[in-house]
Amino acid sequence: MGKLTIGAFARASRLSAKALRRYDDLGLLPPASVDESSGYRYYDVSQLERARLVAWLRRIEMPLARIGEVCDLHQSDPTAAAHAVRAYWAQVEADVATRRDLAFFLADQMSQLSGEAAAMTSLGIRYAARTDPGLVRETNQDAAYATSRLLAVADGYGGQGATASLAAIDALRELDGSPAGGEPSTRAGDLLNALEDAVQQADTALHDYPDSGSTLTAMVWTGSRLALVHIGDTRAQLLRGGELFRITHDHTVTQAMVDAGSLTQEEAASHPQRALLLRALGGSEAPARPDLRLHEARAGDRYLLCSDGLFTVVPDEGIRRVLESAADPEETVSELIALAHREGGPDNIACVVADVVPI
Repeated sequence: MGKLTIGAFARASRLSAKALRRYDDLGLLPPASVDESSGYRYYDVSQLERARLVAWLRRIEMPLARIGEVCDLHQSDPTAAAHAVRAYWAQVEADVATRRDLAFFLADQMSQLSGEAAAMTSLGIRYAARTDPGLVRETNQDAAYATSRLLAVADGYGGQGATASLAAIDALRELDGSPAGGEPSTRAGDLLNALEDAVQQADTALHDYPDSGSTLTAMVWTGSRLALVHIGDTRAQLLRGGELFRITHDHTVTQAMVDAGSLTQEEAASHPQRALLLRALGGSEAPARPDLRLHEARAGDRYLLCSDGLFTVVPDEGIRRVLESAADPEETVSELIALAHREGGPDNIACVVADVVPI
């Protein structure tokens, strides 16, 4: 009693017999018993709940390995399983947003610029970069870099964190080759590939520094767009029309919890694991997985790249006020660092500010 043939179980669970055989091979959904002489599989009625969950998770295209984890969690802690599904979908939406931006860019390239678009005002950037050790730490493991082509901040950690952050930025310097004010020679589409290659080189190099690594947020100017590469919890923010937008997504434990709905942004700010990274350069044996995207620039935009020594102590509204009121990038950087000092300066601070201006 309670045993179903593979055909009957397939119909009841909305999974095909072929899928059930595959899930058996993977250990995801083994049958309750197998006939020794015929090899025919039999399933228990009690397995239907897991099988139906597998079927639904496959419909949202969750990878099989992750489905196994969610199903096991569902048996022991349904709330944790629900959080895992929300976290998976938040990552799907973030990946789709990145692919959407790239798709629009490619479509724009293929359709050719119209004569009107070609006659648009040329744009350039004015910039400033600075790091500061803060008021508590004896060493400075942050790095910052800015030219008319490349903007970058990195936050190193571990015994050789200062070396790691510099190495992360050094890997991008070969992309800093266009003359100031000129149209970069590298097409933006190719530039994304070059950025990814540079980050992979940095990731490999940082494995030579045991127990050390670095975050990295960088933007390369393409003449009308900024190509962004990001990994870790350094941030890029944009002031446009008086509003402040964050254009990077933290790769941290607490951000994943916020995405899953188990933590609010306010709770994340004071969470004991707020600095625990899920992705970084040199952070694991697996290859680095940076976020890559293209960002359309407009005259009047002001960009801020910074480390957590600024944004964890200065509220967004305080950052917005300085970005809106300071006269130029140099003054903006100075005021932001001073603001972090007034909040105690507990960590190293890295800031890069760039204004998009007609040329």
